[in-house]
Amino acid sequence: MGKAKEIVHMTRDEVAKAITSFPVAILPLGATEQHGHHLPLGTDIFLAEGISRKLSEKTGALLLPTLPFGYSWVWRDIPGTLSMQQHHVEAVIKDIAHSVSRYGIKLLVLVNGHDANNSSMKYAARELMDELDMSVIYLFYPNIESVIDMHCDSPTWHGMIHACEFETSLMLALKPELVQMDKAVSEYPKKPNLYGKSTISLGNLSQSGVYGNAILATKEKGEKMIDIFIENMTSLLFEAYEGTKEE
Repeated sequence: MGKAKEIVHMTRDEVAKAITSFPVAILPLGATEQHGHHLPLGTDIFLAEGISRKLSEKTGALLLPTLPFGYSWVWRDIPGTLSMQQHHVEAVIKDIAHSVSRYGIKLLVLVNGHDANNSSMKYAARELMDELDMSVIYLFYPNIESVIDMHCDSPTWHGMIHACEFETSLMLALKPELVQMDKAVSEYPKKPNLYGKSTISLGNLSQSGVYGNAILATKEKGEKMIDIFIENMTSLLFEAYEGTKEE
């Protein structure tokens, strides 16, 4: 693996040279929101950025600064949460895409660490297809269900990941100094019949802010899962890049 090509540490000449040889950029998407009492509010930022950095090291793609805000409406009343409107997240993605396309990027890879950003990525990519001569792919832990089944010992809360065994394990692998495992808990809140069909908020369902079993998280599980995600993302990135050369 080489060194990640983080544009904030590069000069304009270094960025221009990198684009000439490999016109691909990675945009990590995070959020600032509660993740229980054992994880920092920047968990989604650290996960998206950490995985994106490894992807840059593996592929040679340019690494853009991480977007630290997402759509975090469900946690809006909890201290520290910073939420953008969904369409604003989409607009920011599009603005960044338009920026990098002007100087030669042919593929923009969105790497998301926050589930609620998925809709913004999807619709931004669709609109950008009609606006730019640049491909956009959007990734959120590819094949996450099978990876969790393989490496986690506890079930998810109705398919959702939040401050659980999965995210805590990834944080132990990437930012262990920020994880307070002595505060980790297991909580599976009751799911109201109207959840997902009304404005019932996740922030009102859980006492701890954990949805799953964070107690079972380990660094080893996190490292194994990250390796799989990087392998899958690398394959998808190069497949998409080859497609840009055929257009």
